[in-house]
This record gives sequence, C-alpha cells and structure tokens, in this order.
Amino acid sequence: MNKSLSEVNESIDTTVQKSGWRRLLAFLGPAYLISVGYMDPGNWATDIAGGSQFGYKLIWVLLMSNLMALLLQSLSARLGLVRKMDLAQASRVTYPKAVNFFLYILAEIAIAACDLAEVLGMAIGLQLLFGLPLLWGVSITVLDTLLILVLQGYGMRKMEAFILGMVAIIGGAFFVEMFFAKPDMGELVTGFIPSLPNNKALYIAIGIIGATVMPHNLYLHSSLVQTRRIDNSNKGLWQAIKYNIIDSFLALNMAFFVNAAILVLAAATFYKIGMHHVEEIQDAHKLLAPLLGTKWAAVLFAVALIAAGQSSTITGTLAGQIVMEGYLNLRIAPWLRRLMTRLIAIIPAFLVILYFGEKETGPLLVLSQVILSLQLGFAIIPLIHLVSDKKKMGEFVIGIWTRIGAWLIALIIVTLNIKLVIDEINGWLAAAGEHKLLLQLTVIPVAWASGILLLYITFKPIIRKAKHVRKVPHLTEQLIEFTEVPSFKKLAITIDFSDVDEKAINNALKQGGKGAEYTLIHIVETAGAYMMGSEISDFETKSDKENLEHYADQLISKGYKVSTLIGHGNPKRVIPKLVNEINADLLVMGAHGHGLIKDLVFGTTVGAVRHKVSVPVLVISA
Repeated sequence: MNKSLSEVNESIDTTVQKSGWRRLLAFLGPAYLISVGYMDPGNWATDIAGGSQFGYKLIWVLLMSNLMALLLQSLSARLGLVRKMDLAQASRVTYPKAVNFFLYILAEIAIAACDLAEVLGMAIGLQLLFGLPLLWGVSITVLDTLLILVLQGYGMRKMEAFILGMVAIIGGAFFVEMFFAKPDMGELVTGFIPSLPNNKALYIAIGIIGATVMPHNLYLHSSLVQTRRIDNSNKGLWQAIKYNIIDSFLALNMAFFVNAAILVLAAATFYKIGMHHVEEIQDAHKLLAPLLGTKWAAVLFAVALIAAGQSSTITGTLAGQIVMEGYLNLRIAPWLRRLMTRLIAIIPAFLVILYFGEKETGPLLVLSQVILSLQLGFAIIPLIHLVSDKKKMGEFVIGIWTRIGAWLIALIIVTLNIKLVIDEINGWLAAAGEHKLLLQLTVIPVAWASGILLLYITFKPIIRKAKHVRKVPHLTEQLIEFTEVPSFKKLAITIDFSDVDEKAINNALKQGGKGAEYTLIHIVETAGAYMMGSEISDFETKSDKENLEHYADQLISKGYKVSTLIGHGNPKRVIPKLVNEINADLLVMGAHGHGLIKDLVFGTTVGAVRHKVSVPVLVISA
C-alpha cells in the first residue's frame, strides 16, 4: 500500500532533537493545519447566525464541539502514528470494496461542502475589501488552486509556517474585535450552560458541530502526523502520541478562541440591539463599523475572512488527495485533483447567486456546515473501531474510558443528525404539495440507504487481518540466453510495479545479455515525495525499495548484474536525471497506452523523458 501523502511522509526528523522543548517544537505543526478547518468561513456563518439569534446561549455548543474535536483528533493522530496508515487507507483494508466506495463518496461530499464555504468566504472577503461582485470573486477563487502546488514545492515546514501565519492573522484580528465589542462577561458565562431554545437553535447547533468537528480533518490528521520521522520503538511511539496531543490542544484551543470570538462579537453587537437575523457575513461586515465606532473593525473582519478561506483551501486540497488515494488507491495529477474539488464547490455557489441573489449565501454557508455534520458519523465510527482493535493497535489500543467517551460523542452526533434529517424531511414533505411523490421516491430512499450503511459500519466487527503488502508480480523463468555480443553495456529500466514491468525487463535483457549492467529505477510519486524529495523516508518509499529489491534478487539469482535506484517526485524530471547520472547507454520504459483523457488525468511520462535524455529509449507497450 502506498504511504499517505508519500511525498512528505517522514520528511521531518524528530529523532535528532534531544531536549524535550526542541523535540516538542519538531512535532508541532500538523494540528495547526487541522485547526484552520475549524475557523473557515463556514464556521463564521454558523457562529454569526448563532450569536445574532440566540446571543451567548450557544457558546456551550462551541465548547462541547471543541472537546469532541480534541478527543477525535487525538484518536486520528494515534491511528496514523501506530498503524502508519491514514483513516481512508485503514478503512480500505477493513471494509468491503462496495462499502469503501460509498464511504469515499460521502467523504468527497464533505470536502466539497467545506470547499463551498471557502469559495464563498474568499469571494465575500474580496467583495468587502475591493467591492468586487460576488460572481467575480467566486471566479477568482479558481486561481488559488495553484497555491497548494506552489507551496508543496517548498516543503512541509514552509507550508506549516504559511498556515500558522494565516492563523495568527485571524486570531489577531478577532482579539482586536473583542476589545472593540466589550462583551457582557456575566451573560457570556451563562452561555456555557447547555440549552436549545428551539428547533432553529438545534439546526444552527448541528451546523456548529459540523463546522468544528469536520470529517475531512480526521482523514487529514491521520496522514499529517506521518510527516514526522519518529523513533518507532514503543517508547518513541508513546512520546509521539503525547506530543501530538499537546499539538492538538494548543492548536484547537486557538480555533476555539476564534470561533468563540466570532459568536461573542455577534452577540455583543447584533443580538444586543435586537438585530436577530444577521446571517449574512456581508451584513455583519457593514454593521460592525457603525456599531463599534471604528472602520478598522470592518477591515480586520474582511482580512481575517480572506486568510481563513485561503488557509482552509490548502487543507481541503490535501484531504481530497488523501481520501482519493486511500479509498480508491487512485492518484491523479495534483492540479486536476484540486480543480475537481474547486469546480464541484463553485457550481452550486454560481447557481445560488445567479438564481437567488447574493442574499442567499449566508444560508448556503450554514447548509454546507450541516452537510459536514451529516457526514461525521461515517468518519468517526470507523475511526473508533480502528483504534479500539487490540490486534492491530497492540499496547496502543485506546482504553475503556476513552472508548466510552468516543462512542458517546458518536452517539450524540448521530442522534442529533437523525433528528435533524427527520425534521427536515417532514418539513419538505409538508411543503412539497404535488411534488411529494418525487421526494418520497428520491430523498427517503437515500436517507434509508445512508442509515443502513451507518448501521453496517457500526456493528460489523473487524474480523480479518489486513495485509498491507503491495502485490508485486513475479518474473517468469523464461529469461532468454544469448550467444551474440550485445551492443549495450549499461541499461536503465523504469519500474512501476505493474504488469508491464515483466515485459520491460525481459526486453532489456534481450538488449544487454548477462554481460551488461542493469539499473532498476522506480520513482515514488506521493504528495510527500513531490514536496520533500529524497529527504522523505515514508512507508511507501520503504515498501517500494523492498519491492524493487525483490525484482533485483530474482535477476541476480539468474546471473545478471543488477542495482536499484529510488527517485522521488515528478517522473518527468527525476527519471532523466537518474539516467544521466549513471551514464546509461539505453533506457527501457514501459508504456500503458493511455489515451488523451488518461494522459491529462494521470500525466504523461514517456514523451517528456525521451526529450531529456541523450541515449536511445526503448518503449515497451503493456
């Protein structure tokens, strides 16, 4: 199995830091990438709606959501550290193929819903600062699909630093906003007492939970913790778990402060003077300056909104890559992966703005967060099962009280979601009129199917031991002997662990015979490899080395001179570099016969490599 975000897997070495403080700093980072998802524009919408309609009464929901997030993110980090797999990969080796496909679809829906919030947030922020029409802003957000590709080129630490900078901008802006607002501290404290005034409060509360305990962040965190190279002894793993809990505690409490500040700001300004229906971020921006007596309140609000949308875009992109590679074992060109997610988000945003006007963006943002909440059970329940499995987790299996707490969280979320779904469907049916039959034939079957899937992943025990070894085809025994003197003495053969490898190797042997030297070349193409290059030492790199050695051992046993080379990143650049370094006089490559569409999706390699090497290239078709 490929390593999660293999291009950056184990790219940051924590083992060289001796002191406790320096070692802690080496571990800090993944949770800050996670935390930006807890303060994205979708959170702003739910917090503003909650604060303006119910004052401080829903701040307890934020606190409860933060505690839920802390526990669940710690479980996600533990899974990644101990099993060296992200949540999607672990689910793929646990559940049947059909179940994993539906879990993948639900995860993609959650990512698209999150990206929708980021699209609208960025567009609104640009409109507030520069007066751009909202549709223009939505269109401009297509361009930030390139930002993740640029940042990946600078490495994981640089990306974490960029995100931390965005978090600092958001936190600083709202610290100043709170100073301007002067909230009523007595009423704020009473807001921590649980209460739900009405069904509208329940709807917003579920939106807050979905905006805080985001399902795609569970996939992301279980992958990001693997960017640290750690001591894999039991002592080292316990230490890594401890430091990641500290990382989560610091980062998520910062996110809690931001969300609480937004809700308190709405309560202290809008709710206080009877403006109970401020759901639009634009309205909140326009009203802040006159209510707080300074234009800087509105400017800071817009700047923080853009920072929130931009930083959340990066984590959404990484999460999309993780779920696609993890559930489907499918890796496509990063730019296409990003563009797919963004277009899925832009289309509904365009339609809503075109047909209903800019005033409906607020409810659309809240709806996106409710959709996130509805997906939570499908991520949380597999996670709890996986970290509760004594056979797979060993001494790192979660304890009974942690297990009870995790299942209690799952029960609360699922129960609230079931109530919401039933209430919403009943409301739709009551208002459907002549379209009632259409709803009964579409919405209700989907709801039932989702319920059945949820029951299946909840009650199906994990009964089989998964094997995480990539299937490597054995070479045939029919290797050809030669009598003529071969013309090539040093041959390079590209390997991708597919059926075409056998043909490529056998054809290379025909050209060189037993007197030639052969170098087997494989390029690790994970997201981590693109970012960290040869510095990475992740699961996929180690697995690929073992598989490449397996090929070499077979050939060496038959009398051939064989060595191996592992490269990292883009094959179009790395293969020519390695071939030139070893001074090969022939390059043999396997081709899979992609057409135009597959070339766009998966990328082309053979054509690009041919023009960058000075030796003949023998292309073997699959």
